[in-house]
Amino acid sequence: MNIIRVYELFPTEKDCLAHLEHIRWNGKPKCPYCQSYHITPLAKEQRYHCNTCNTSFSVTVGTIFHHTRLPLQKWFLALALILNAKKGISARQLSRDLRVNKDTAWRIGMKIRGAMFEREQRELLTGIVEVDETYVGGKPRKGGGGYNKRGRGTKKTPVVGMAERNGKFRAEVIKNKKLNSKNLKALVRRNVDINNTTLITDEYKGYIGIQMIMPHKVVDHTIWYVNGDAHTNTVE
Repeated sequence: MNIIRVYELFPTEKDCLAHLEHIRWNGKPKCPYCQSYHITPLAKEQRYHCNTCNTSFSVTVGTIFHHTRLPLQKWFLALALILNAKKGISARQLSRDLRVNKDTAWRIGMKIRGAMFEREQRELLTGIVEVDETYVGGKPRKGGGGYNKRGRGTKKTPVVGMAERNGKFRAEVIKNKKLNSKNLKALVRRNVDINNTTLITDEYKGYIGIQMIMPHKVVDHTIWYVNGDAHTNTVE
């Protein structure tokens, strides 16, 4: 969405709040403090009163917009500018575009970028998810001696691919080239909805223990490549 579209769809604060309420509650306002639906709209303002915990609130509670003094339209414009910037946008440029001071623009940018990395804000892979690793890198530099062996134990950089059956694909580089159980479990938690997913991997020992946090099927390629729905052909 570009900034022209933002102006067209959200010309007032009321329009911005209504959009947030639709996304967050979809017509069923819920107290962000006690999760109760027993609430009463407050007259002449887009706030609500919770009859369970006796607290008033708005849709911005618990979001990056909470307690802001900046109009929500400027927040929406900032989101459009940051998401559409191919090479990023500086705080000074954001300051000029939004007509706010540099420090305010910097805080807006930090809050938006921080929210983008929160697990709840990212769309996790779900259903049947295949995971497999590969190694990326060319031949050693001339004069460096030796060669890069294939497979595990190589000096190349490990990259783990994750494929949702009939869906999305994601890949991630393993930092410091440490392809171990700890890093693989952390990677799975960052990218996969462990409560609604069956993970399928090969027999690599780094995946041992994942069955403790989610359903896990193993394909032993020394015996077979496909066993019913258990295979890693998609990600491979």
